[in-house]
Amino acid sequence: MSHQKKMSDSLGEKALSYHEHPRAGKLEILPCKPCFSIDDLTLAYSPGVAEPCRAIAADPANAALYTGRSNLVGVISNGTAVLGLGNIGARAAKPVMEGKGLLFKIYADVDVFDIELDVTKPETLIEVIKTMEPTFGAINLEDIKAPECFTVEQRLREEMNIPVFHDDQHGTAVISGAALLNAAHLTGRLLQEMRCVVCGAGAAGIACAKFYMALGIRRENIFMFDSKGLIHTGRLDLHPTKAMFAQSEDCTLEVALQGADIFLGLSRKGLLKPEMVSSMAPNPIIFACANPDPEITYSEAKQVRPDCIMGSGRSDWPNQVNNVSCFPYIFRAALDMHATSINEAMKIAASRALADLARQPVPPEVVHANGGVPLRFGADYVIPKPFDPRMITYLCPAIAQAAVISGVAQRDLPDLDLYRQELQERVRCVRERTRTLVQSY
Repeated sequence: MSHQKKMSDSLGEKALSYHEHPRAGKLEILPCKPCFSIDDLTLAYSPGVAEPCRAIAADPANAALYTGRSNLVGVISNGTAVLGLGNIGARAAKPVMEGKGLLFKIYADVDVFDIELDVTKPETLIEVIKTMEPTFGAINLEDIKAPECFTVEQRLREEMNIPVFHDDQHGTAVISGAALLNAAHLTGRLLQEMRCVVCGAGAAGIACAKFYMALGIRRENIFMFDSKGLIHTGRLDLHPTKAMFAQSEDCTLEVALQGADIFLGLSRKGLLKPEMVSSMAPNPIIFACANPDPEITYSEAKQVRPDCIMGSGRSDWPNQVNNVSCFPYIFRAALDMHATSINEAMKIAASRALADLARQPVPPEVVHANGGVPLRFGADYVIPKPFDPRMITYLCPAIAQAAVISGVAQRDLPDLDLYRQELQERVRCVRERTRTLVQSY
């Protein structure tokens, strides 16, 4: 048995034990109000509970005052495209959804109910999720396969009055978009002049390509490949979401990469060969985000192109493209502003705030959490580390401002200095409470 296999077995055993003990799963529901006396119960339930019910019936907006709805997100999946695992079904997807809930709470003090639906037909899925609007302040769609995910999200965005966000699409787009902005800045290139090769035309690949266009890359400069090759006008098998990226002529991946500025991989291990990297433009930008093993390793890419800027999904290499650097803060700001949707302006604001944060001096506690390895803006540090505590105070105000300016906020913009203090305090408190609870088991 190889060393790698032994390490894998060890990790697997630790992961199973983590999820099983001291109680199964990663989440539990706890009260946040006194519930220990007859007076408490009189207020919490019958007859006192009738008062907030009447207030909400008179004005639905009162639900934000008297219930947890305005801080509650539904993380909803049917398990048809679980990252790295594929179509494993709703029940097997539950550990991922619980994990999402844990990250929401720890990073942004957002409460979550994870809901796994044994539903594969898009129309049925849409109708089921729509019925949940009275419960949630926002919906996070997760691990729903393409192309159905595009229809599901678009319809829900149109037919619900709360934010609906498919993180598999937009989270990766926002994070890699921040890295792209900084990579272009470091190498002195204009986005509108850059050529981008995308391998993987699923939810994340298409969303990233659309987002890169919003940042400035021209559609005609995007060469998108799926499992059948380049997406081009001669193919008759293209879903409309792919067809918008069709090139006029076919070519191989090797040819498309010659002189290309950007490679974005959301496909499979080993797809990007060293000789392909060698043929790319000076200072090539490589986002190899296949999970758990990327299209090319960091060492392979650097060996043939020391001038490359590389990101991946891995935490043990520089520039981790990790959705946790995005979704908690986008939802936090959207909930705080009572936004009716999460729009392009809010996503761009998040991406630009992330890019700006990476250019700032890194505090000692972040360096310590990084194993003592110094961090300085440059090729190996173009996006902030996911554990950077400044993330919430950098992203949320920028996203909130974008929500107000773009017209989707239903609240006025708060005093930003006060808002930053409130954000810091609520995250500090939730982490203290969590630490105390976990240590009590």
